[in-house]
Amino acid sequence: MTSSELTPADRQRRDAVSTPQARSPSVRSDGPPPRPTLTDKAAAPVLVKLPPPFTVRMSQLFWVLSLVAGAAAVVYLFVIRLPQHPAIVERVRAVDATRAEQTYAIAADIVFWSVFGVTVALIAFQIVFLVSFANRRPNTRWWLFGSLIVQTGVYLVAQELVAMGERGAPLHQLLRAQLLLGVVALLFSVLPPALRWTARRHDVRNPSMGTVGSGDL
Repeated sequence: MTSSELTPADRQRRDAVSTPQARSPSVRSDGPPPRPTLTDKAAAPVLVKLPPPFTVRMSQLFWVLSLVAGAAAVVYLFVIRLPQHPAIVERVRAVDATRAEQTYAIAADIVFWSVFGVTVALIAFQIVFLVSFANRRPNTRWWLFGSLIVQTGVYLVAQELVAMGERGAPLHQLLRAQLLLGVVALLFSVLPPALRWTARRHDVRNPSMGTVGSGDL
């Protein structure tokens, strides 16, 4: 049968078979989706160990010097214990001269060992507080401040009852140096860079932002 002998209906069926159907717009023709890239992703922050600011280093230095002066005072105080005992007895007797002689000797021993023991305890506590300060523990400065208040009381008591005469002069100078160095150390620790260093708790390196905390003085 020739094309001229086909009916109109046959021609339509032939055209429908020979003509490719249009692709549905819902069918994707670009293949699988592309894989996500890894080069443009922001890297995760990394904890780093940076040196503390200058103010923190100075505070730690003066605390160490204060502890050295306190340790020297403790050693010297123990060395002059027996030679200084009569002077302590006389100072106690000046308060009340109506007591027995043995009472003055016992009171002098109590005064001496009280000053000695509190000074040793202060040094031990300040070492612990200094380690906590280096680890950025919160509220450590308040504990150090409290230790300086107690240290001031010990210094005044020692000045009046223990550090007398020619032998007591070096002890007086060592205790005063210990107290002044501790005050300077505490002042350095409350400067703004030192406060920010403690509040930050950790140093973080972010490749997109640089190192957090590296610009403090």
